[in-house]
Amino acid sequence: MPPSQGSARSWRLLGVWAALVAVIYSLIFFTGDHSLTPKLGIDLQGGTRVTLTPRTPDGGKPSQDSLRKAQSIIEQRVNGLGVSGSEVVIDGDNLVITVPGDSGSQAKTLATTAKLNVRPVLGQPIAAQQQGDTPNPTEPQAPPQDGTPPAETPPAETPATDAPATDVPVAPASEEPAAQNRIFPAQNPTPTPTPEPGNGTVQQQVQREIAEAKALRQSTDPQTQQLAMLTMDCTKPDPLAGNDDPNLPLVTCSTDGESVYLLDKTRLDGQEIKDATPQMDQARWVVNIEFKSAGGETWGQLTNEYYQKQLAFVLDSQVVSAPVVQAAGQFSGSTQISGSFNKDTATELANTLKYGSLPLSFTTSEAETVSATLGLYSLKASLIAGAIGMIAVLLYCLLVYRLLGVLAGFSLLMAGAAVYGLIVLLGRWIGFTLDLAGIAGLIIGIGLTADSFVVFFERIKDEMREGRSFRSAVPRGWQRAQRTNLSGKTVSLIASVVLYWLAAGQVKGFAFTLGVTTVLDVIVLYLVTAPMLLMASRSPFWAKPSVNGLGVMSVIARERKAAVAAAAVKEA
Repeated sequence: MPPSQGSARSWRLLGVWAALVAVIYSLIFFTGDHSLTPKLGIDLQGGTRVTLTPRTPDGGKPSQDSLRKAQSIIEQRVNGLGVSGSEVVIDGDNLVITVPGDSGSQAKTLATTAKLNVRPVLGQPIAAQQQGDTPNPTEPQAPPQDGTPPAETPPAETPATDAPATDVPVAPASEEPAAQNRIFPAQNPTPTPTPEPGNGTVQQQVQREIAEAKALRQSTDPQTQQLAMLTMDCTKPDPLAGNDDPNLPLVTCSTDGESVYLLDKTRLDGQEIKDATPQMDQARWVVNIEFKSAGGETWGQLTNEYYQKQLAFVLDSQVVSAPVVQAAGQFSGSTQISGSFNKDTATELANTLKYGSLPLSFTTSEAETVSATLGLYSLKASLIAGAIGMIAVLLYCLLVYRLLGVLAGFSLLMAGAAVYGLIVLLGRWIGFTLDLAGIAGLIIGIGLTADSFVVFFERIKDEMREGRSFRSAVPRGWQRAQRTNLSGKTVSLIASVVLYWLAAGQVKGFAFTLGVTTVLDVIVLYLVTAPMLLMASRSPFWAKPSVNGLGVMSVIARERKAAVAAAAVKEA
């Protein structure tokens, strides 16, 4: 290749790299919050740690299989919410969720049991009695005495002619209470003490509370049902959360704690849900639900049976939404849960339903804020150690390869700038959080980048040792070095992928950053290091032994050549 063409190609490659870096930092500065600070993990910025204590219907200890299944489902919910850097671990009979940053409220909702049932509404809901209020039996409308759905006609505000052409329930009727402001109850339940080994007091108390709640709120006696509705206090923790009997009626609250419902037995189980997605529909957020084949058929029968009547979506024994059915007899196998959802609450509910019900019911026995002091101290120590290592590498390159070490240092800076920019963008796009393990992966990855330069330089030395000039040794050395480097990077990338796939928690962050830096190492090698050295090989300045530090290789080559010539003369 003519020198002019080789130089032009090298400049083009450098231009591609410059454009790539420009795109990365343009996305940082012109999108999002314009901040150059990456999202940090809990060990660097603090966060929330929530301890969940399981509650079983009989008050006994949960099985390890149930705990492991609950751990797996909660981890899937964490991933579905995009909360990166979180950990879900089993601690004895408890689950401990650790969430970085200001996502503590999300951690508290991740343990929702997510037992969704569809129950017909009996009668009309009544306003919930607040704690300390005196019930007035004359105010609310009593539930039907025969325990069956009322036969009254639908309210005038919701005529049948307004029914949409789909099979989904639409906005609640006017009799339905005020729209829910959140998916999960806005309450701070009193922490439940963690049961100690050998002490059955707490277990017996939980079992007694569940039994008493079932006797009152799941009775088939109309008078007991009316009493339960009048005395229901929606400000207290619900002992039936996720533990109600689906084959019995249920008196329960709405998720906003403002209304009390009397519901018939469950007609459709949440296990029949195939998928759930949040979506904007007519300027409001809803959750689209897709049923399995059997569930879709059951839903079609329900919409036909309860046309112009209310069906309640009950999540963990509380009413999320109770819309009036306005499209009957449809068997498309999908529907919507409507309410005053925003994007976050609709996403939370969709992911909770999509990833399945937990096999256990939990209470939040402890929630604490985790300080980042120790993490910041460790971060400082890690950065100092990384800086010392990088300086040592650069000094070695300068000592052995003279000014070629400057090119290696420049390539390292370019690789570091690109990696940092990508970490910032990944924090915005997929919620990736940088923790101490991730920083270790970055340092090791950049160290492997320096290793690529050493391989390249040593291949150049081998070529010059065979008698080639610096100008011809660089391109030939590059051909040999790139095969070695690609083999090493492939092994490193495979190890990162396998480690990320099999590991959990912070080890995933280490594997992720190691994989990212490995990929960028290859890109830097082809777009920065190789073009710069190829351009240097054509420069008289860089060809000087005092500049590239390779003069001794020329001396060795001359001595070898002289020795070969002397041996040939001797044989002749």
